[in-house]
Parts: sequence; C-alpha cells; structure tokens
Amino acid sequence: MNDIIDKLSSYNLFNYLLPGVVFVFLAEAFTGITISHDEVVVMAFIYYFIGLVISRIGSVCIEPILKKITEHAPYEDYVKASKADETIPTFSEQNNMYRTIISMLFCLMLMFFYDSHLSKITTVPGSIQYIVVGMLLVLFVLSYRKQTMYIRKRIQSNCDNSQA
Repeated sequence: MNDIIDKLSSYNLFNYLLPGVVFVFLAEAFTGITISHDEVVVMAFIYYFIGLVISRIGSVCIEPILKKITEHAPYEDYVKASKADETIPTFSEQNNMYRTIISMLFCLMLMFFYDSHLSKITTVPGSIQYIVVGMLLVLFVLSYRKQTMYIRKRIQSNCDNSQA
C-alpha cells in the first residue's frame, strides 16, 4: 500500500484522492447515503475513483462554463511558456485543483438534491444504476476525446517548435 501511495503524484493526490475523500465524508455526513467500506484498501480505491469522476466532470462539464467567464491562453502558448517558466505547470495544477473542488461541490449539490427529492420517487428497481453507468460511459468517452486532443495539440506544438 505504501508503494502505491509513494507513486501518487501531487496532481493525483489533490485532484483525485482528496476530492474523493471529502466528497464521501460530506455526502455521508449530510445525506442518508452510505459509501464507506470496512476494507481500507477498497476505500482508498473508491475515494480515488470518485475523485477521478469528479475531476472528469470538472474537466468535461465545468471547464467549458468557466472558460466563458475567464480568459485562457491558447494551448500552444502554454506549452511554449511552460518551457521558459517552470512555475506555470504548478499554477496550472493548482487551477485544476480549484476546478475539481468546484466540480466536487456541484456533485455534492446533485447528491443532496437526489437524496432529498429524487430518491423518494418510485422508479423501476435498478434503473438508477443503468443511468449512472451510462452517464459514466459518456463522461469517460468525452474525457478520452479531450485528452487525445491535448496530446495531439502538444505533439503539434512540439513539432512546430522543432521546425522553427
């Protein structure tokens, strides 16, 4: 277990694990929903996965909204500037952490709404599981697409820089 923890980067810690732990703690404290498990290792993976989902919601759903209210530099400029100023990736990591916290709070609001309103509506048994899995599928397909675009842009930016 210590080997796994040692391999976690600060990005993974602050954008996946921490939001997962805080989300589970607050969800259990303020709703009737129980997520916890007796096994510490299982809970560590659950926290990490929940944090990963929260982070992806932030990246795919929250970030486009935030981009409408804040100005972002073009990605090519980010790549060039990161090579000249090594503090930029640190600031970007912090920025992503703030976005993930916004996403976590949004997800908590949805959880509170579900717990106080939607959970009382009688539905077909098991239908919520299909909806959640379907939404996760769409979320991770969109995340894959976005990550592939970033990789492609980074490759293109590096190819452009090497030709200049």
